[in-house]
Amino acid sequence: MNSVQTATDVLIAVEQVHKSFPLPDGKGEFTVLRDINVTVRSGEVVALLGRSGSGKSTLLRTMAGLISPSQGRVLSNGKPLRGANNDVAMVFQSFALLPWLTVQQNVELGLEAQGVPREERRQRALKAIDLVGLDGFESAYPKELSGGMKQRVGFARAFVLEPQVLFMDEPFSALDVLTSENLRGEIDDLWNAGTFPSKSILIVTHNIEEGVFLADRVIILGSNPGQVRGEVVIDLPRSHDRTSDRFKALVDYIYTVMTNPDVEVTSAAPVAVTPVVSVPRSPYAQALPHARSGGISGLLELIVDRPDGKDDIPRLADRLQLEVDDLLPILDAAVLLGFAEVSQGDVQLTSIGQDFATTTILRSKDLFQQQALQNVPVLSSMAQTLREKKSQSMRADFFLDLLDEYYPHEEAEKQFATAVDWGRYAELFEYDASEDRLYLPEPAIAQIRENV
Repeated sequence: MNSVQTATDVLIAVEQVHKSFPLPDGKGEFTVLRDINVTVRSGEVVALLGRSGSGKSTLLRTMAGLISPSQGRVLSNGKPLRGANNDVAMVFQSFALLPWLTVQQNVELGLEAQGVPREERRQRALKAIDLVGLDGFESAYPKELSGGMKQRVGFARAFVLEPQVLFMDEPFSALDVLTSENLRGEIDDLWNAGTFPSKSILIVTHNIEEGVFLADRVIILGSNPGQVRGEVVIDLPRSHDRTSDRFKALVDYIYTVMTNPDVEVTSAAPVAVTPVVSVPRSPYAQALPHARSGGISGLLELIVDRPDGKDDIPRLADRLQLEVDDLLPILDAAVLLGFAEVSQGDVQLTSIGQDFATTTILRSKDLFQQQALQNVPVLSSMAQTLREKKSQSMRADFFLDLLDEYYPHEEAEKQFATAVDWGRYAELFEYDASEDRLYLPEPAIAQIRENV
């Protein structure tokens, strides 16, 4: 039953869905989702995987009926969804338990809202509590439970509703590594044993290995706005053996396409991909990955110690205990600056990246400035603007207004903060937070003129 090959009944269908939110002060709209088409069938586990800005959680909530699409429609059991989707239940990242209720009372909460009689509520709640291994803790309060036990209550609260599709929004990310691994394995065991209390599972995750381990299909979303780039079929017998060559190949392939956001995703066996380079129309339209200069330096120093200055990205992520949204921006920054290259799930330092990682702090700053001016147009533009001013200074609002043309204000502020961090490290400019101004320190002016 739990195989994608036999999953024929469509439980949820997303058709041509767009979702936009109005920007403050009537400055137009920010599109979160664009032209989304997704199906969830009976008997399969589907993972939604994407970077920050891909709208994973927005899509999940749209399918749950908590958010209405701006365009398109969602079908549940073939019927257009209007309002909350009664065919799904949700397990959240946060435990979201009511602290004044016992475990059993928290589990019964949804049934009580549905008007289920007390004795039936009790019987179903006890069954769900037993299913997640919490029997004996029925009368305990949330403050008495560990994080893993609290999340088990969250699963029991969803299980008791016997939904057709269970939605899980990063359900293990708030737990420590050992607890999340244990709970993830137990969920997989329940599914593989055919005792899972729903027909399908849809999980949002940042963790590539988690997606390959749990899912039959991994749908990869692109960012800004969120769109379906493609899907990867996990063609492995259950349960998915993490030590198999095929498992490792699938993980490597997904890391490869996640680090090359412009390439086509194929559901076939992993193949080589070639990045597609696009040239933005303005230096302020090229989004900077949100990685601090210290994180970039630290990562390069770790990789340079590997044979040939090369490392396998999944193994690197595992060693550092970093998930996609934490590791990939640092890798993106290293690639953007010309310090590293990514191919087939591996990251390798360039010659200048190896030089950067092994030289003195003063020379590393010179190299960072050189690479930033050559490869990061927004930093070149900011430095040039300051150089052309008689005062060699400019209010931060000027640059924020330019960034606001291409990003929502919150993201524009993040882009500005990243640019300031890189510019400071490269000694391209300084930033006075009290005056909210950028300026060129005297020693930097002559050096920038030489490098520009």
